[in-house]
Amino acid sequence: MPMYSRTAKPVTVTLGPLTEMAQSRVASGRFASVSEVVRAGLRALEREEAALDAILQGKVEAALADPAPSIPQSDVFAELKAVHEKRKSV
Repeated sequence: MPMYSRTAKPVTVTLGPLTEMAQSRVASGRFASVSEVVRAGLRALEREEAALDAILQGKVEAALADPAPSIPQSDVFAELKAVHEKRKSV
């Protein structure tokens, strides 16, 4: 993970209802500033997105490796249309 220098241009962020949460993290001594809280949150988001990407990649790979025959698109849409029509008539 790249480290960014303190010479980066400052950015103003409106946290709205999250402001109190960020300030409480600073007040607890866990973080030195709200900026540190925001950076930690962005790093956590980056980890979460990477984990989700890995899960999705695994599912795509499993689907592509599945030996079951593919279902033609026209069959899938015909079945979806039938289900939709049945729900509309109820």
